[in-house]
Amino acid sequence: MAFEYPDDLKYLDSHEYARLEGEIATIGITAFAVDQLGDIVFLELPEVGDAVEKGEKFGTVESVKAVEDLNSPVTGTVVECNTPLVDAPEHLADDPYGEGWLIKVRVDDPADLDDALSASEYQEQVEGE
Repeated sequence: MAFEYPDDLKYLDSHEYARLEGEIATIGITAFAVDQLGDIVFLELPEVGDAVEKGEKFGTVESVKAVEDLNSPVTGTVVECNTPLVDAPEHLADDPYGEGWLIKVRVDDPADLDDALSASEYQEQVEGE
């Protein structure tokens, strides 16, 4: 199955993505990760105002198959959480790069994403798995 990997995103090898617009990073998990997880039943996200650290856990996503940590691609402060998704986590699969975003973070340093993967690098990695 072919998945989309939008070029305007930066990717982590742990399957999170970030879309940086100004100083706000929209963070979610990739279509590949959603597919690997299967039916998502629970989502735990931080609160608005919480600090997140690059490379550190900011929440969890639970499916019928597994519980996975969500890792932040940036350091900063949570400015928005996708609360409707917490109430209906099964909708994460509908549009992971659009309505399925998880949190928005005011980034301390945009250079945090300098070592993230490009769309083509991420695609090579997951298709080689």
